[in-house]
Amino acid sequence: MIELRGLEKIYRDTGEDIVALQDINLTIEDGEIFGIIGLSGAGKSTLVRCINLLEKPTSGQVLLDGKDLMSLPKKELLRIRQNIGMIFQGFNLLEQRNVLGNVCFPLEIAGVKSGDAKKRARELLALVGLEDRQNSYPSQLSGGQKQRVAIARALATNPKYLLCDEATSALDPNTTRSILELLKEINRTLGVTIIVITHEMRVIDAICDRVAVIDQSRIAEVGNVSEVFAHPKSAIARELILPSDRVTIEEAHGRKLRILFSGEETRLPVLSQLILDTGCPVNVLFADTKETEGLLQGQMILEVSPEFDTKVVSWLEGHGISYEEEV
Repeated sequence: MIELRGLEKIYRDTGEDIVALQDINLTIEDGEIFGIIGLSGAGKSTLVRCINLLEKPTSGQVLLDGKDLMSLPKKELLRIRQNIGMIFQGFNLLEQRNVLGNVCFPLEIAGVKSGDAKKRARELLALVGLEDRQNSYPSQLSGGQKQRVAIARALATNPKYLLCDEATSALDPNTTRSILELLKEINRTLGVTIIVITHEMRVIDAICDRVAVIDQSRIAEVGNVSEVFAHPKSAIARELILPSDRVTIEEAHGRKLRILFSGEETRLPVLSQLILDTGCPVNVLFADTKETEGLLQGQMILEVSPEFDTKVVSWLEGHGISYEEEV
């Protein structure tokens, strides 16, 4: 379990204090996939780097399985750090080493014998689907393949925790999807606790169990992904969940209702049935839904003319469909 207590990070630049993190309190349970989301400059990357002390916090505690990393002597800290793997947006592979050599690198540092290191590296390359590319160099790989090598390297020392700092930001949507599926498989089969740092809600929605929303160096809210997605409490969470271009929504003149789908069967034509039953015209301002095992999840923002809004609301309530006023 990872616990952050009263964590603060202040950078001092030419006499001016820059507060990167302030009063951060989080608990990340073993075995979960935990997301940390925020806009650029919110402090999320600094936060993840404080977890393994790549950035040393100015104050507060970083507890890893009950041990305060801030108080450990250097030798023990280096040993504990082997329990924490990390992957980055830029992959950070060694260009002069081939794929096998990159995965072996942390094992060499840990003093593992060459034969054992190569055996372990080949096992991990098979896990990430790159067993046939062990002799290739980073320049010969696609972005997705590079990230798979980076994941294999991060797992080399059998870490209990895996930190992912914007690990899919440089990848196209299809490659992002495959990397997220790989991370889910690693979590499921190896039991590795995964912390995902991102600015994209779709990444959080695709992979995470819980999420912390960070804004201006502070935690704005924490909760299950489904709950935060359906009922965001903070302004920043709403900004991240709803479309960044809100011109259409803001210019709508009717009543705006956000319809929440959290498990309705996809065979039920909710919108068309609403229009047929009520005779009320509606305008779809925004929709972000997905099908998971035949069930519909996501949200839709509708504009309803004032003369019809009572009928629409009554129909939604009568059919047990969640909604809320969108301002």
